[in-house]
Amino acid sequence: MMDEQERRTIEQVIAAGSPQDIGWFRFWFGDNRWEWSPEVAHMHGYEADEVTPTTELLLSHKHPEDRERVEADLVTSVRDHAPFSSRHRIVDTAGKTHHVIVVSDAVTDEKNEVIGTAGYYIDLTDIVAEQRNEVLDELLPEMIEHRAQIEQAKGLLMMTYGINAEQAFRVLVWRSQETNMKLRVLAERIIARLDELPPAAPALRTRFDHLLLTVHQDTPPT
Repeated sequence: MMDEQERRTIEQVIAAGSPQDIGWFRFWFGDNRWEWSPEVAHMHGYEADEVTPTTELLLSHKHPEDRERVEADLVTSVRDHAPFSSRHRIVDTAGKTHHVIVVSDAVTDEKNEVIGTAGYYIDLTDIVAEQRNEVLDELLPEMIEHRAQIEQAKGLLMMTYGINAEQAFRVLVWRSQETNMKLRVLAERIIARLDELPPAAPALRTRFDHLLLTVHQDTPPT
């Protein structure tokens, strides 16, 4: 059962996007049991209580090109009792492809032992123009004044999740609204905590070195 704080958090998250855009999930390691909100069920093409989510069902909806990678991430999550996070595509029962980000954190018991993971599905497929314009009208002055920090945070999301600038901005706005934190404060705090992340793998640095040294050779866009 959800407590009142969880319920309020979920309501705040759902309010940050259009009704089908964001929903919650939980996964319990002990019995491999999933729970999902009506919004996540709808993303997969089901009514709220039409089916019981299982690992097999969720994997069956992964895009064929993403399924192997997501399945490997799930296996690692269960083995290591670690949160499951991913950026991938799902195909709903009508055959529509959804581009989603899954973000989660650990669920612990009273002994502080990890017993599951819980988080959100964020559907980045559709951007509702009217809602986006309302958000931009509200945030535009702050964006202009603090553009550097916001753009840096957007760049981090784009590189981490492999999403475009508009989708990265949408994720920042979602977290800003959910946490009731100004966008520029959220961006500043993300940037300030970069030293908590592990250093980039040598292979990534090597490839970026190559990009940095050869980008001038690219054909200019027309």
